[in-house]
Amino acid sequence: MSLTLRWMLAALHLLGFGVALGSSWVRARSLGARPLDVPALRRVFAADSWWGLSALILVGTGLWRLLGSAEKPTGYYLSSHAFIGKMALLIAILALEIWPMITLIRWRMALSKGAIPDTSAGAALARISYGQSLLLVLMLLAATAMARGIG
Repeated sequence: MSLTLRWMLAALHLLGFGVALGSSWVRARSLGARPLDVPALRRVFAADSWWGLSALILVGTGLWRLLGSAEKPTGYYLSSHAFIGKMALLIAILALEIWPMITLIRWRMALSKGAIPDTSAGAALARISYGQSLLLVLMLLAATAMARGIG
């Protein structure tokens, strides 16, 4: 694999972390808005769309780097405690995302039909998004440790 492609994959992967952290934080702030009215919901939906895009970038480039041996052999990653920790954090983020994802899809559908959704879960969803932001920071710490052979 060429140096340029490896560099671009690494850059896109890191960019994915930036987009993920920004979008999860904005989603949390928007979900915590009072009142959680239509303009706030539109901000939530925009941030949620960026959050989804970041997931595609992170998972796509991550899998390519892992399975395509773009940087290091697959065995290196699978034997790294830092990598295993990073994947455990990813699983936690994905598990935490189930309820917000389903809820926000329902809210989008209700709003598209002209109804105002019941947003009483907004504060709880905001807390989940803040938690996911923290987990993303921990993932980035694990990634930088792994890149330096720590763990």
